[in-house]
Amino acid sequence: MNKSELKSFLDEKVLQYNTLDFIESDPVQIPHLFSQKEDIEIAGFLSATIAWGNRKMIIQNSHKMMDLLGNSPYDFVLNHRDHHLEKLENFVHRTFNGQDFISFIKSLQNIYTNHGGLEAIFTKHQEPDSLQNAITEFKKVFFEINHQNRTEKHVSDPSKNSSSKRINMWLRWNCRQDTKGVDLGIWKNISPSKLSCPLDVHSGNVARKLGLLSRSQNDAKAVAELDANLRLLDPNDPVKYDFALFGLGVFEKF
Repeated sequence: MNKSELKSFLDEKVLQYNTLDFIESDPVQIPHLFSQKEDIEIAGFLSATIAWGNRKMIIQNSHKMMDLLGNSPYDFVLNHRDHHLEKLENFVHRTFNGQDFISFIKSLQNIYTNHGGLEAIFTKHQEPDSLQNAITEFKKVFFEINHQNRTEKHVSDPSKNSSSKRINMWLRWNCRQDTKGVDLGIWKNISPSKLSCPLDVHSGNVARKLGLLSRSQNDAKAVAELDANLRLLDPNDPVKYDFALFGLGVFEKF
């Protein structure tokens, strides 16, 4: 396929998969449970954090997280006392355990109390064409309070050559102005043109077959290469093609 044919093919797949039907089988359903901005971004962040492995288990455990927070994540983050955290101790999703969960709640409380909230950090550190450095700066802020070293592995860092798949997915949910109603678009101070594609095994394999990616590892360098090629197809909304790459890989075994 030439560039024009490739764009037409992928635009068609975006229309096919960027629909409300996508929500029912995806962790994006968790932030959709809420209407307040802070609830949406916290619910999204927590569910994106555990978004690896079996999709049904991810969704089930994300719902469990919300239940443990009284289905009011922002209120819990802001107003919890130490004894409220005890009920989180037995939570587990793969290597993310109750102590990690508690540490995340404390870090989020620090962010809302002392840094103006999640959006403020990414807005402050955004660059003209990327949010990857902002993810690195976010991780520094996130772990500026006392925490167990083991918890750091649950927040990725592009400067360490991570693809940061889950955070890029969460940023897509927050920043992308989606006319189809899947992505929530609650952050208005960051252009969707700066977003990076959440790169995983499925989207990476499809991107390679389509000539959008030559690098063999799914790492930060691959994200940069894929970003550059997707922005040639649509500079204003490059990560809409995540729907196409993901759908082709997961649903069509392309």
